[in-house]
This record gives sequence, C-alpha cells and structure tokens, in this order.
Amino acid sequence: MNVLFLVYHGFSEVSGISKKIHAQVKGLRENGYEVHLCYYDFTADGHRCRFIDGDVLCDYGKGALAGWRQRTEYDSVFGYCQLNGIQLVYARSFQNANPWLVSFFRRLREAGIKAVMEIPTYPYDQEFESFPFLTRMQLKVDRMFRRQLARQLEAIVTFSEAKEIFGQRTIRISNGVDFDAIPLHQYHADPTGTVHLIGVAEVHYWHAYDRVVAGLGEYYRNGGRRNVVFHIVGGIGNSEMYGTTYAPGIAHIIVKYQLQAHVVMHGQLFGQELDKVFNQCVFAIGSLGRHRNGITIIKTLKNREYATRGLPFAYSEQDSDFDQQPYVLRVPANESPLNIEQVLSFIDHHQFDPTEIRNSVRHLAWREQMRQVVEEVNRNDVLPSGAV
Repeated sequence: MNVLFLVYHGFSEVSGISKKIHAQVKGLRENGYEVHLCYYDFTADGHRCRFIDGDVLCDYGKGALAGWRQRTEYDSVFGYCQLNGIQLVYARSFQNANPWLVSFFRRLREAGIKAVMEIPTYPYDQEFESFPFLTRMQLKVDRMFRRQLARQLEAIVTFSEAKEIFGQRTIRISNGVDFDAIPLHQYHADPTGTVHLIGVAEVHYWHAYDRVVAGLGEYYRNGGRRNVVFHIVGGIGNSEMYGTTYAPGIAHIIVKYQLQAHVVMHGQLFGQELDKVFNQCVFAIGSLGRHRNGITIIKTLKNREYATRGLPFAYSEQDSDFDQQPYVLRVPANESPLNIEQVLSFIDHHQFDPTEIRNSVRHLAWREQMRQVVEEVNRNDVLPSGAV
C-alpha cells in the first residue's frame, strides 16, 4: 500500500509530537507499506513551504498572503496523491477543519483514495480555553466544519474509547512506542538516600505538576524526613508557573513551602542528557489533571514511554492498558496534593524489574498499532464512509 502521512506543521528535535509522528511513519514502513511524509515548514530563507520527504512540494513565499495560501491550498497535495498512486492518506488533526480542507478530502474520496484522520486527544475543546485569542478563533472555525470533514473520511483514529466522533466511526488504538528509540532504565540509587521523581512533558495545566509540588510541601509540613526531589523535564510556560484560572501554577507553591531544593526544572532535554536524569529517578509522574479539561479516559503517550523505559509511574485518568498493572499507582482525579507518603510506600514495598515492565507493553509498538489502522481500513466489511 502507498500511504501519504499528512501533518500541518514542522518538526522539532526535542518535541515529543515530532518523535511520535516519525515513529508512526516508521511503524507503517515496518509493515511493508510505502510511506511519504507531507508537512509544512519554513526554508532557510524564510519561505513558507509544503514538503514531502524533505523536498519542496509547494512554495507559498513570504508574508501574510503566504500564510493564507498554506492554510487554503491543497491542490498540490491532491495532485501528488494522484500522480504517485497514493491509496491511503493518514492525516493528523490540527483542529483545523475549514472549507478548503473539507474540499480536499472530498476530492480524495471521489478519486477513490481512502483517508483517515487521527485526533490525538478527544474531546479537545476545553484544552483551548487557556490558549491565545487567535488559537481560540481557529477552534471556532473547526467547530463549524469538523463534522463535514469527518463525513469525507473512512474513519477517525482515536486513542479514546469513543466509538463515534463527529458522526464518523472510529478506529480505536493505543498510543504506541518506538522501542528502538527508548533505552531501558538503568537506575542509579542516590548514595545519600534521596528519592528522585521525574515528570517529562511540555507542561500544561492538565499535567497538574502543581499537585506534585503541593504534595511535597504538605509532606514536609507534616514532618516528612526523607529527601524527595521532583525533576521536571520539558518546557514550562509562564501561565503554568504562575497560575491561571485553570491551575494554581507552580512558582508560588515552591515559594510558599520553601521547596527550592526539592523541585528541579531542567527545561527540554533529549538523548544522553535525558537518560541521565531518568536513571537517577525511581518513579515517574504522568498526567494528574486530565479532569481539568474534561477527560476521564485517555491513552497518553507519556505513560507508554515510561513503561517502555521500565519505570513505575502514577496517573489519575483511566487508561485500560495500564489500570490493572502492578507497577502503576492510580491517584485521585481531583485537586488534592499528591500524597508523597503513599508514593514512598509504593516505592518501598515494590521492586520492579525494568525489563519485565518493558516487556508488558511490547504489543504497543507502533508497528502493531499502525497495522491495526490499515487492516481496519481495508477490511472487506468496513462500513461505508460516514456510516455509524
């Protein structure tokens, strides 16, 4: 099968989203499919361009008009699909449904080219509440056209349990992992007895790392004697540091409890630098605040990456791949500070083999997850597009 993997942005070396997309492409190729990656980015001289496999497909130029063109021009992509025998377009939603995108997918369907769209997080409307005005306006346009867009698809790929999204049937898979890209955890215990915890994310209010920091504060206020350090790896915007209407922020909690020596913010790390921080940590923190944006069931990429490293971890949502795993600590989906005593007790009373944790998620490799998508699309008894 000849597949076009379509995204509406560029890539970053330190971005988890970028790594995921490249891993998905790799997973498709490992199944024997010919895959071409189409994305939007800037050239060295500032031109806005759409690329396929690193080559310029369409140069939109510079300035505001170029920005408008890249949002509305899909003739070049459609032409590429026709000329190169593309049989399936796998698109990653950017919450950007609009008339031009609807028209593009309608043309694909009429040409006999199948298409699916992955929605990384569903529902997603509440995630936009803290975003800038222009981004929230984009969501309003998306709301107007997303059901029309969904009707042009074979299915919507979701990591939720939803059987239907925007009136279209779903293909339900799990977020996957690339085992070649994630090394096994090599724990190096701190000789001082310090317990190191880690949370890796481009931090947003739904990660609720403020609950961890507040938990540390309460732990020491109530006489906690062990030295516990929380390492935050990833970018943190000012809104997450100083609080919004959606979350209290982290900075003032650190000051309130005098936790400067117990919270380390590393910024973005990758490669050996990231591995070094991971290897001094004994426990990881997933999302503790998905309830803040109205999500109760989700299969986050971060949980799978922690498990692939072989590290036990905590989260507050429902995740059917991990809810019954012994190396997972489920915490309440509320605003209470994380119970550090409970975390320490969990660590003290369990010894997990990183290899065993890693082996428990072998079935979540991207090769297996992407194979399920293509097989579902190609099933002889698939429902007609738009049927429910």
